Amino acid sequence: MAIEIERKFLVDQAVLGELEGGRRISQGFLPTSGLTVVRVRIRGDDGFLTIKGENVDCACTEFEYAIPLDDAQQMIDELCVGGVIDKTRYEIKNAGHVWEVDVFHGDNEGLVIAEVELSSVNEAFDRPPWLGEEVSGQTRYYNVNLLEHPYVRW
Repeated sequence: MAIEIERKFLVDQAVLGELEGGRRISQGFLPTSGLTVVRVRIRGDDGFLTIKGENVDCACTEFEYAIPLDDAQQMIDELCVGGVIDKTRYEIKNAGHVWEVDVFHGDNEGLVIAEVELSSVNEAFDRPPWLGEEVSGQTRYYNVNLLEHPYVRW
């Protein structure tokens, strides 16, 4: 079974400094019921379809599949509801982990979140000095919720 274990943190941009080499991401969400999320994502020139289950203790079932770019764009344009999340993702290596730092644009401008994937819920990791408050499990920071309640309106 595919399990994603991820911790999320706010980022202190003043400590982090300038970032280079990011990839733009556009993503939308297909309508679902319950706690399942179906995401369509365009990252650079690649398309992906991701199905995620409920988050429990920073972990969820996740299945991700590469799909043709044109299919991903059509799904976002025709099937996703509530608009799109627009962000640039940067990868930063630190003490054996790869941190994904997302700098949001549009209605979520000003929000910067860092995520690290772990092999277990209790895995230890070094905290880079630019990490701020942990927001793992805070649903308002989930991308699907940022569409309905964007950061600029908090």
